[in-house]
Amino acid sequence: MPHQKKDTFRVVTRGANGEIRIRDYDKEEDLLKRHLQIGIDDCSTDLELRGLPVFRGLIGPMPEGNSIIRYESPEVFETLTKDWGVTKAPRRSRPRTRSRTHAQR
Repeated sequence: MPHQKKDTFRVVTRGANGEIRIRDYDKEEDLLKRHLQIGIDDCSTDLELRGLPVFRGLIGPMPEGNSIIRYESPEVFETLTKDWGVTKAPRRSRPRTRSRTHAQR
C-alpha cells in the first residue's frame, strides 16, 4: 500500500458550551493566517511531522490517521488524554483447560 502524504491540518478546540469543535484546513498557509507560529517541530517520532509549525495555545502537531495533522487546545488535549487513560480494553481470559490429572478424578 503506498504511503499517503499528510495533507489536512485539523484544529480541535472546545466551544463555549462545551462541545468539541473541529476545523480542517487544506493548506498550511490557511492555518498560519489564524494561529501564531512560535516554532517548528523538531522532535516528533513521526518523521512526516518534523519541520511543521508549532502554534501558541495549541498542542501539536500530532498524527491522526494517514493524512491528517492534528493540533488541539490544551483543554481538549487534557480531557481526551484522561478519557483515553480511563478507557481500558476489555480483559481477555485465556481458555482454561483442565489438567489431565484433574479430569481423571
